Amino acid sequence: MSGEVSFLKPSVSNPATRPALTDALKANLQAKTDEVLTLLKNAAHELGSITFANSFGAEDMVLTDIILKNKLNIEIFSLDTGRLPVETYDLIAETEKHYSTKLNVYFPQAQTVEFYVKKHGINAFYESIELRKSCCHMRKVEPLQRALKDKKAWITGMRAEQATTRSNLPVREFDESNKLEKFNPLSDWTEQEVWAYIRMFNVPYNKLHDQFYPSIGCAPCTRAVAVGEDIRAGRWWWENPDGKECGLHVK
Repeated sequence: MSGEVSFLKPSVSNPATRPALTDALKANLQAKTDEVLTLLKNAAHELGSITFANSFGAEDMVLTDIILKNKLNIEIFSLDTGRLPVETYDLIAETEKHYSTKLNVYFPQAQTVEFYVKKHGINAFYESIELRKSCCHMRKVEPLQRALKDKKAWITGMRAEQATTRSNLPVREFDESNKLEKFNPLSDWTEQEVWAYIRMFNVPYNKLHDQFYPSIGCAPCTRAVAVGEDIRAGRWWWENPDGKECGLHVK
């Protein structure tokens, strides 16, 4: 990655200004990484059947590196919505090669997608919040429910500063919707710390991040952000920021 200066502010994802790896940043990052590792080890020991939902954003690649590098007894899965950017598919292949692993990938039910498209149209999610959330449900929420079946806990890469809907995000909580424990190990990490980890350990990452995509979802619902925009401004940009979630993390 290019650049040797810090971010202008945490809410700006600028590939030209990734953080410099100062001694202070390295020390702080090592301490926070140790905390995450301890949390994950304890969770795996306590609960046994635990899985990590990897959407291949920068945060998720940090957790992927920690889990696989330390050979933790934690499954990793991903949701292929059928509308992901090509860069995300490239990263899936790169991740499997880099870590010599195979990831569990869940897909939406074909019949449900076919019915939705036939009834509403291929890009109906632009037409209303209801249709957008219906699309998210069939492509993300329902496959997630299958991925979490018989699990006792799951892990996400969410951070508190990512969105107004994620403020006060706890490190551990009970997921009432899915009836299991939920861990957010990077809740208090800054964007600077995430990118410092990626730089320090040469972690693979989605190349869309270099094109001003701080948050990456399905291709039709994700765009680049301008300098100064919120980190989640590129997700469902036509909707109110207070409700911009796909349903995976709504309480």
